[in-house]
Amino acid sequence: MCLLLGAGLLLLVTLAATGAWRTWDAIQHREAPRTVAATELNLALDDMDAQTANILLSSGDAGKGRLEESYSKANGFYHDAQETISRSLRALGAASEGDTATQDTVVALTDGFAHYQELIGRALENDAHPGGKDAARDCYRQATGLLSRELLPRARDLVEANDAVYQKEYIAARSVLEMWLIAAAIVGVPLIVALVVLNVGIARTFHRVFNPVLLAGTLCAVTAVLCAGRLLSVSFDELKVARHDAFDSVVALSRSKAIGYDANADESRYLLDVASRPAYERMFLEKSQDLYGIEGAGLSSYDQELAETWAAYQRDNGDEQFTGEYRRELDNITFAGERKAAERTVEAYAVYQRDDRTFRRLVAEGRTREATVFCIGWASDTSNVHFGVWMKALDEVTAINAVHHDKAIATARHAIDVQGPVTLCTLLLGAGLLVRGLRPRLAEFG
Repeated sequence: MCLLLGAGLLLLVTLAATGAWRTWDAIQHREAPRTVAATELNLALDDMDAQTANILLSSGDAGKGRLEESYSKANGFYHDAQETISRSLRALGAASEGDTATQDTVVALTDGFAHYQELIGRALENDAHPGGKDAARDCYRQATGLLSRELLPRARDLVEANDAVYQKEYIAARSVLEMWLIAAAIVGVPLIVALVVLNVGIARTFHRVFNPVLLAGTLCAVTAVLCAGRLLSVSFDELKVARHDAFDSVVALSRSKAIGYDANADESRYLLDVASRPAYERMFLEKSQDLYGIEGAGLSSYDQELAETWAAYQRDNGDEQFTGEYRRELDNITFAGERKAAERTVEAYAVYQRDDRTFRRLVAEGRTREATVFCIGWASDTSNVHFGVWMKALDEVTAINAVHHDKAIATARHAIDVQGPVTLCTLLLGAGLLVRGLRPRLAEFG
């Protein structure tokens, strides 16, 4: 019976460790990277469109009156975003093999992006000619329409679809690991009990002290059961850390960064396209509400209500007067330093929001050139620089969660690498000691 229970535990641990390893391998090399690639694509699309607007704003008339620093930086960021989009599409295309729906979305995005680049190319080409700003605006308007109608919704669908696959993997893996933990207890506890009964029975039957070899075999079995439990419980716990505690925040923060870039682009579009200013102002407010939602707030009241609701939250972290992506992150604080980093992000966001009102006041006063410099310039007191501070703060809190996601994977893998072999070796050693310890007693019956 002891040997059969030991063999059962050996088989169980082998299957469980193999399954856990495959789960972590899928998370590390497929599920998480696919979702991250989709979020990078979403962000880069927003960034590329924003930088195009900044190029058109800063270029002057065929170079005359150009804002050199803004123009140069916008061009650099534009090409960086373009490369990121191409790289992300290739990565998603390769990772979606066998997934027809995702493949179709990636193909549609690739085709749509080619058309988008064609429209942007025409806009920039028209802008390079004297008096070509109106034609450039028209092409850019078409490109932005394509982006908002087709490219961004598909990119967001990719984020949601890949994140859902990761979530499905997480739920299934946690369920299986829970089953293996129960099975390990069902097999392991009777094994230890049987060995204890055997030790006591042998001592009483042969009227001798406990058999040291048999005791050593029992100790090996206890060690094996404990290591098996450790292997399974660590994977079970670290799955929650990786998926729920860390990666949920990574996705929410990446989504909020893309929304932030799009909102910032709405300011540039607002300057560039006078006829569409009411629409871009409305979209800026909608994105602000997506990030930090305040019911009933308009642009004129948003700053004051943000300050009031934020002060209420700092007095009581359970206060729920605001919603949105930042609420989602603040409700999922888990790691050391994460709350302070998240709070710095909201505070930097509040500064950027106040800058937006300054920017709109300058436009309303007819100081368009000054508003443009304030919006896309690089002096320390500009909205553009404060936007960078906000994005840096956002990157810092995202990095905290990404590090802990990777750490959870490493911890679980280490447990499998260490506890798995120890469990198997101690079980085999325990079986050998069991046979060796009982042989002399069995020989006495001969």
